[in-house]
Amino acid sequence: MNKRKIIIFFGGCSSEYSVSLESAYSVICNLNKEKYEPVPVGITESGKWYYYGGETEKIKEDCWQEDPACIPAALSPNRGERSLLLFPQGSMEKITVDAAFPVMHGRNGEDGTIQGLIELADIPLVGCGVLASALCMDKDRAHKLAEFNGIRVPKAIAFGRIYDLHQVLKFADQTGYPLFVKPVKAGSSYGITRVQDKENLMEAIKLAFQYDDEVIVEEGIPGFEVGCAVLGDHELTVGEVDEIELAGGFFDFTEKYTLKTSAIHVPARVDEETSGRLKETAKKLYRILGCTGFARVDMFLTPEKEIVFNEINTIPGFTEHSRYPGMMKAAGIPFSEILDRVVELALER
Repeated sequence: MNKRKIIIFFGGCSSEYSVSLESAYSVICNLNKEKYEPVPVGITESGKWYYYGGETEKIKEDCWQEDPACIPAALSPNRGERSLLLFPQGSMEKITVDAAFPVMHGRNGEDGTIQGLIELADIPLVGCGVLASALCMDKDRAHKLAEFNGIRVPKAIAFGRIYDLHQVLKFADQTGYPLFVKPVKAGSSYGITRVQDKENLMEAIKLAFQYDDEVIVEEGIPGFEVGCAVLGDHELTVGEVDEIELAGGFFDFTEKYTLKTSAIHVPARVDEETSGRLKETAKKLYRILGCTGFARVDMFLTPEKEIVFNEINTIPGFTEHSRYPGMMKAAGIPFSEILDRVVELALER
């Protein structure tokens, strides 16, 4: 049987570059080598593309760019060609591929940009398409769609670099503290601040603008955060619900990747009825925002057991120890099977 060649995109012009390297390393290591041949394509933080034929370990260690196995590369936009173009020492070679799997987080990877290039080239895409990727990356517009469909979202105000400070302060006073200030389009909690009082609001807004041209200020939701791993296109599989237990503050970048003072419980410590409602809400949100392949749906559960939508990660952390694989593992689906299923979905689609 001929192995299917799957481009694994990693890195990228994003504040989440380093997170992508960890995820891509795990994906390449766990992809079924009897069925698939990974074709690693690294994108540097400055935006240069390279086909990488060296040791996989160097991706994780972020020394892959120094390897002589790096060859400048580009994706051919010609429909029907489905090829990666390599440019070794001034010449050109082609690798015909069967699918592309962007394992990139944040801007220029999870926001519909690279998905658009892959779809333009008519290469089967693993994961969410252009529209779903762009919508889910945009916290403000994703919330508006969810609310329109009857799902509660945090009260919020969003604005660009030119904004009415009086309106923002009025919203803050009416909503009350604590508030969360976030870039509208960013991930891994970069640029997010939990604001306890008016004095720190402007500093938080300034920080958020370092990561995006739009900022959203949201009410703090009492309770705790939960997540649902969803897999599929039409028929959806949902992993066990997980729960984030915080000692204080919020689930920022440090806590997400070190769990210094927090813990993740899988399954979440909720009753069966609540777990079922969370799973159904996650599936509804997945469909509302047009997701395909896989995504992680994050929500809040209030003390009154009301579900509040937070966000959808269309390319969640994909290491063996990340939340998405953890939830699926708890439902009896190992990491290698997740990868097998999402690639097959792309090929079937």
